[in-house]
Amino acid sequence: MTGALAELMKPTEAESQQAKETGRLLARLLPKHSEDLQLQATDVQGQKQAILLPASAVKLLVALLAEMAQGHAVTLVPYHAELTTQQAADFLNVSRPYLVKLLERGEMPFHKTGKHRRVRFEDLLVYQQKLREARSLALDQLTAEAQELDLGY
Repeated sequence: MTGALAELMKPTEAESQQAKETGRLLARLLPKHSEDLQLQATDVQGQKQAILLPASAVKLLVALLAEMAQGHAVTLVPYHAELTTQQAADFLNVSRPYLVKLLERGEMPFHKTGKHRRVRFEDLLVYQQKLREARSLALDQLTAEAQELDLGY
């Protein structure tokens, strides 16, 4: 992958179908207790090669194939990657100007490379988790109030 995010490409119908079948096969072979999985691959010349995949990589591959099977575009982002403000905004599904305001208000750390802001992916994940927790807390409070007022929820 070049850059922090690879180009997103939606899988074709044929690729989705292939991902569905391959994902099912791999899921059945999924190691039960964090064991590695040994596969045998055959190249175009018919040469066979044993491949040892770590269990964590197999689980990741199964998840990736499941997304592709549903026709979703998928990318892999290293935890330590630094993203542009546009990439970070796209990840959070917000506008770039909104993200810049969050950064400037200090709600998420960033640094500058020249004139350009960069956001670490791990910081994005922390911010996203804080948002989820705040939303969950607000929902719990609203539910408690609705029950207290006997609104029938």
